[in-house]
Amino acid sequence: MKTRAIYALLAGMLAAFSATAAWPQGNTISVKGVVTDGTKPIAGAQVVLKFMDTGRTFKAKTGKDGSFTMVDVSRGNYDVEVVGEKGEKLFQGKRSLVGAGGDVEELNLDVKQTEATKEQVEAIKAQNAKAESMNTLINEAKAALDFKNYQEAIPPLQKLEAADPTDYEYPLFLGNTYYSLQQYDDAVQSYDKGIQLAQKTQPDSKKAYTDPARVKAALGQMLTNQGNAYLKLKKNPEAIAAFTKAAELSPNPGVAYFNLCATQYNTGNTEGALPACDKAIAADPNKADAYFIKGSLMFGQGKQGADNKYTAPPGTAEALNKYLELAPDGPHANDSKAMLQAIGAKIETTYKSGKKK
Repeated sequence: MKTRAIYALLAGMLAAFSATAAWPQGNTISVKGVVTDGTKPIAGAQVVLKFMDTGRTFKAKTGKDGSFTMVDVSRGNYDVEVVGEKGEKLFQGKRSLVGAGGDVEELNLDVKQTEATKEQVEAIKAQNAKAESMNTLINEAKAALDFKNYQEAIPPLQKLEAADPTDYEYPLFLGNTYYSLQQYDDAVQSYDKGIQLAQKTQPDSKKAYTDPARVKAALGQMLTNQGNAYLKLKKNPEAIAAFTKAAELSPNPGVAYFNLCATQYNTGNTEGALPACDKAIAADPNKADAYFIKGSLMFGQGKQGADNKYTAPPGTAEALNKYLELAPDGPHANDSKAMLQAIGAKIETTYKSGKKK
């Protein structure tokens, strides 16, 4: 098999890794708070939230410190009631829960203050107005992305980014959308913005997107997608740098290492490609294509002897046969067999179709 043919195969395999626009935020929030009588916490009280839109109720009991927690609470306006241990009504009022999907909203209730102050009312109105605007934009963007109307998703995403310039997720969504539109320069710039914001994000228990594990996963995703965009722009050095950083951050670095392996090979850096390929295999031992690239790389390092026999480095046959084991009917099965035949290695024929590819 000629080296140029292997180059073409690897380029095609890389093209299979593309960014897809997704919307991870949910529509519900968690609610945490403390019920007090002035400064004294009230234990054993029941907090009841009644959703004004549907009448659905959410209930929680306060602990010894007066605290309570509720999960999967819909965003919106509520009638709020607190009932004491003996069934006496301690508090009744109205509150709005306007946190973003997945966030934690704080709802502290003082039974001595049954009505919100004028300042609190004005603050709630302002929060509601902003939340309503954000939710409308989110719904517009989500609907467009769901139907793959990527061009229509850009304006609401840009407005969301402007409305909340600290949230790295909006540049991430924009980057994915630009990528889907094949606007790779714009995608790279959006990912850059998202990466910088994510790196500055500090944990905040009230905001789900600031969770350190979530930030790290998003960084890995943005860097991987940015690497793919650089490849489309034929900027291989930049792609390699992005894939390298992604592999260090991603909770599932197999894709980043796989892309790094193939990109290094396509740029002629075989020494850098093989270690990356081994790391891709270690991250995902069932990734058939990683074995194919590794076997192809090692095959390319073979030498023609005086007896015209082509000898490849140890491990070449094992990598190619592993590909055939995982993908006996895969797109590179014939190429793997051709390379095995060229080095005089045994071609395993007992593998059956239906294996994981």
